[in-house]
Amino acid sequence: MRHIISPMTDLTRLTAVEVSNLLRIGAVSPLECLDALEKRIAAVNAPVNALVTLCFERARKHAARLMERPAHERGRLGGLPVPIKDLCDVAGVRSTQGSPIFKDVIAAESDIVVRHLEGEGGVVYAMSNTPEFGAGAHTFNEVFGVTCNPWDTRLSASGSSGGAAVALATGMAWVAHGSDLGGSLRNPASFCGVVGMRPSPGRVAASVYSKIDGTLGVEGPMARNVADLAFLFDAMVGAEAGDPLSLPREDVSYLAATRSGWKPKRVAVSRDLGISPVDPEIAALVLAAARKLEAEGVIVEEAHPDLADAMNAVQTLRALSYATGMRQLLADHRDKLKPEVIWNIEKGLKLTGDEIARAEAQRGTLFRRMHAFLDTYDLLLCPTTIVPPFPVEIRYPTHCAGKEFSSYVDWLLIVGTITLCACPAISIPCGFTQGNMPVGLQIVAPNRGEAKLLAGAAFIEKVLGLGALTPIEPRVTHET
Repeated sequence: MRHIISPMTDLTRLTAVEVSNLLRIGAVSPLECLDALEKRIAAVNAPVNALVTLCFERARKHAARLMERPAHERGRLGGLPVPIKDLCDVAGVRSTQGSPIFKDVIAAESDIVVRHLEGEGGVVYAMSNTPEFGAGAHTFNEVFGVTCNPWDTRLSASGSSGGAAVALATGMAWVAHGSDLGGSLRNPASFCGVVGMRPSPGRVAASVYSKIDGTLGVEGPMARNVADLAFLFDAMVGAEAGDPLSLPREDVSYLAATRSGWKPKRVAVSRDLGISPVDPEIAALVLAAARKLEAEGVIVEEAHPDLADAMNAVQTLRALSYATGMRQLLADHRDKLKPEVIWNIEKGLKLTGDEIARAEAQRGTLFRRMHAFLDTYDLLLCPTTIVPPFPVEIRYPTHCAGKEFSSYVDWLLIVGTITLCACPAISIPCGFTQGNMPVGLQIVAPNRGEAKLLAGAAFIEKVLGLGALTPIEPRVTHET
């Protein structure tokens, strides 16, 4: 017998776990979920520009096929709709990578991560906006324009998974796919008051297009709260033959980890990891959040490992990855690339063998230092972003706390360094600036420690009481 929910229930206001439960017992159908999202997108997407390509006809066909099966045979997601970041191909859908070069491309086949999600019962209904090729942590491009922060539409949503974060914050998604090299899942989560996690390399299988053993860029989950993110992550993980680094599924439920009641005994907190300027207001909010854990019996100490060589290693290895994956695009389409992408590719092409060897050695040292540090502490806490959301007209922050930056990625060092250390890391809301903009707390666990990370994040989320900030109505603010 089908369970009935009130016709007044706004499904977009429910959590992903709640909607999943309704799908599982037959109280709602995947088609009804799609109807709710389509209505919500029509109401709120215009001022924020988060979901840039819609594919509801394709989604409804997929949902109808799923509904031919019993609910328990529809995969872990059970028909829950999921938007895909417009860096991943979705078969039959416009897949642009935010670039004029690919603005008219209709993908012939889906990337591994998309096929995996659909195999677990995810229903793809939209592509979320991203910077060109995901370069830079501000979501704008020449194909679709800028994505605005729903807390104040004059400001940046960050990036590069900015469209995904805004879709979550405004109720146009329950969960979302994203990717992360220099904080691209974590930065927009911080700016938009949602949750984004960079998993350990290999946890989420991805298609290989250039470097076969790359561990800087990863695919990962975003959601409105930690439990919802863990629910999506349960459906994302697992080995795929097309990704030689992909890891087998652990014998663990990440959603169950968030409900385990585990709490850390000892955590470290750092306002800057010893490597980056941080806006004083953000540093104060992060430290205050950490201190709240002491009332719960957690030992909190200000500490961080020695990460002094991080800037050189981040810049060098990032540039190498751009040169490896995009040198032909530079040769063939230089006139269609934004200047930041050109700079990053050319920097990589100019690297010497000695510079690359030095950066790889530095990365190995940073990994070992972080690994040893997290033998002493259960978790490391620090800011996710070093500045609050900035005006959408600015391409990237050029300074912070009196320090000038020399490139468009310098302001991302605090997240990029965690990338180098191969640690899973999550950003959760920890407070608001005086301007009423969200601030994210970055929580770091040892390599392959996602279960511990998610359990700890759920505990901290509960202590801070900020697990239900969204969805919100976009706050369209005009200059007076």
